[in-house]
Amino acid sequence: MMSDSPEISNSVTYGFTFLTNHAYVILLIAANENKRMREIAADIGITERAVQRIVEELTATGYLLVTKDGRRNQYQVNAALPLRHALVAHCTLGEFVRLALPPQPLL
Repeated sequence: MMSDSPEISNSVTYGFTFLTNHAYVILLIAANENKRMREIAADIGITERAVQRIVEELTATGYLLVTKDGRRNQYQVNAALPLRHALVAHCTLGEFVRLALPPQPLL
């Protein structure tokens, strides 16, 4: 049950976030498809190798689509796929990204 007035002390630091590193990688790629893995790693605070592993997993499961651009890979979020957990499977990856990222300004 959720409380209307949370009693969380500001003096205590908890070591968790509500999203996984996989979610952060998806969000960073959705925001900038040209972002390099080393930049993603620095933004999240994990190793470049960890980002590579996550990108491999997301590509293998179809959540990221990859195309070659010269010597570089370019990744695109597959917005149509449902989220993987049963509690949120009614939502697509695109809906999650739109919810989590700030709106883009109109040109």
